[in-house]
Amino acid sequence: MDLSIIVPLFIVVIFIVVVVGLLVAIFKAIAQWRHNNLQPISSERAQVVAKRTRVSGHNSSHYNSRTTTFYYCTFEDERGTRHEFKVSGPEYGLLVEGDLGRLSYQGTRYKGFQRQ
Repeated sequence: MDLSIIVPLFIVVIFIVVVVGLLVAIFKAIAQWRHNNLQPISSERAQVVAKRTRVSGHNSSHYNSRTTTFYYCTFEDERGTRHEFKVSGPEYGLLVEGDLGRLSYQGTRYKGFQRQ
């Protein structure tokens, strides 16, 4: 096969794979959002059992780097079921492992935690 055919074909295939990947990601995000909106807001007694962070970032040059920190807390309800939610930085700072209180959530969406 001639390279003048292979290279454009390869570029088109890569483009299609990227577009399909983006469409799938968008569809999944919309489906999760819709699922959460259809769920009732639950409120139950729970305990903070774990906290963790995930740092994501890249360096575009030696002097220019960008990082983002994601904060997660795991709660355990009275039945022993654990729920992990992404929380804001300030909320993460206020929560302490072992805290008891009332957890509010809607599907996979964290709504709040009132310490008791």
